[in-house]
Amino acid sequence: MALHAPVLVLKDSLKRESGTKVHHANIQAAKAVADIIRTTLGPRSMLKMMLDAAGGIVVTNDGNCILRELDLAHPAAKSMIELSRTQDEEVGDGTTSVIVLAGEMLHVAQAFIDKNYHPTVICRAYTKALEDAIAVLDKIAIPVDVDDRVAMLGLVKSSIGTKFTGQFGDLIADLAIDATTTAGVDLGQGILEVDIKKYIKVEKVPGSQLEDSKVLKGVMINKDVVDPGKMRRKIVNPRIILLDCPLEYKKGENQTNAELMKEEDWQVMLQMEEEYIENLCAQILKLKPDLVITEKGLSDLAVHYLGKAGVSAIRRLRKTDNNRIAKACGAVIVNRPEELQESDVGTGAGLFEVKKIGDEFFAFIVDCKDPKACTVLLRGASKDVLNEVERNLQDAMSVARNILKNPKLLPGGGATELTVSATLKQKSSSVEGVEKWPYEAAALAFEAIPRTLSQNCGLNVIRTMTQLQGKHANGENAWIGIDGSSGDIVDMKERKIWDSYSVKAQTFKTAIEAACMLLRIDDIVSGIKKKQAPGASLAPKQPQIEQEGDADNEQMIPE
Repeated sequence: MALHAPVLVLKDSLKRESGTKVHHANIQAAKAVADIIRTTLGPRSMLKMMLDAAGGIVVTNDGNCILRELDLAHPAAKSMIELSRTQDEEVGDGTTSVIVLAGEMLHVAQAFIDKNYHPTVICRAYTKALEDAIAVLDKIAIPVDVDDRVAMLGLVKSSIGTKFTGQFGDLIADLAIDATTTAGVDLGQGILEVDIKKYIKVEKVPGSQLEDSKVLKGVMINKDVVDPGKMRRKIVNPRIILLDCPLEYKKGENQTNAELMKEEDWQVMLQMEEEYIENLCAQILKLKPDLVITEKGLSDLAVHYLGKAGVSAIRRLRKTDNNRIAKACGAVIVNRPEELQESDVGTGAGLFEVKKIGDEFFAFIVDCKDPKACTVLLRGASKDVLNEVERNLQDAMSVARNILKNPKLLPGGGATELTVSATLKQKSSSVEGVEKWPYEAAALAFEAIPRTLSQNCGLNVIRTMTQLQGKHANGENAWIGIDGSSGDIVDMKERKIWDSYSVKAQTFKTAIEAACMLLRIDDIVSGIKKKQAPGASLAPKQPQIEQEGDADNEQMIPE
């Protein structure tokens, strides 16, 4: 019986890795990703410069942005990138911390896998640690008054203190708070809905300096009026009508052939077209608007009629911009001119004006009474600077939004993580059975954040960490942490280094859940779909860390 040929289950071209080998590879990959962006945490952070395929440069220290640009082969590393993306979409800040924390969680799990702990045991301990960590957060969080401008400024500032625009701290923080409070919609029951993507538009205009950036009480669009010679370019208290239909004669869908018997019929046809447009314009002019904006085309004739009545017109506007204008001045976007009513006219704007900035014309609809949408105008020296400022502003606005939604504060500067860590260490003695050790390890993993902070400040890491642990061990003050810019160990309340509750909670949840997911993988089967030339696959390959990765390359989406 023993002479039987071995049974082939998987095809030759399939590679299968299983057991601890996979765990190690995954942990290795996750750590590699964490190491890439570890240096971008904290106020003393480094910038990363990436060249993309087209040769464009991205200079940033936004964790999510860096990872988005990277092209990774390893499946585990890819899922780490997803983490920072989730974090960015959910709360907008803490993209770097999430990766560093997840990497650390996996790192401490490695020791247990070597000792043949079952991954589910580790995961169970981690989940328990997560629950306790969130409980600690609830305990040390302090409520914040959303209307207290100074507190809000401090909060947003500590979020972007770690970014490139840290040196213009107040400026960006002011912009962010203005923009989010403008666009906030009260849904009742104290719930604020702030839709950053839809109602806050960031316009980047190169030129002049950063200090000239401002939040407009209204909207700005990159368009000029249709007929600059005749139409007014500055209207005070304009009546605005927004359309999304074309003001031109309806063309046939495809080629339309009309046979004309008599020559006069040609005149009749032209006249019909003219009358049609004249009617359209008359219906619009009935409401005596000062400004007509349409998303579609405007024929020359319509321009003429509108111009004669002293109405300015703007055509071919983006749908999103139109929505913003509607929100800002209180107009309703109308589909058919016949249906226009007085209530559809926007009267909320105080000023319509076309200005030339740099070498382009921009139309401003500003000084709105109660705008629910706004435009942030960013100025800066170069495109790279502007892009980075925009990313920072996005983070700052997300932080402001989070506070508006959930007005609770936690200490920054690694203080939260240290408190959680200390509390979990004390609790670990009461955890029963085998889960105790991974639970304790999870407690230690939280220290990755303050440790990285002190590393980036160039401090003596071991000494600083010991001091901090000592301060937190007896639980006297949960607010002691590292001041990232000077490296002093201080009370975060005094230095106004704060984080918002929702960001921290989300960071912990995402990191630990991801770590659990990666630990649970114990088998990676990667098949090569391409037919290889016979004999090509026979040469023994040098073993590399990322065996699974190499197999996956084949199915990568082409650039």
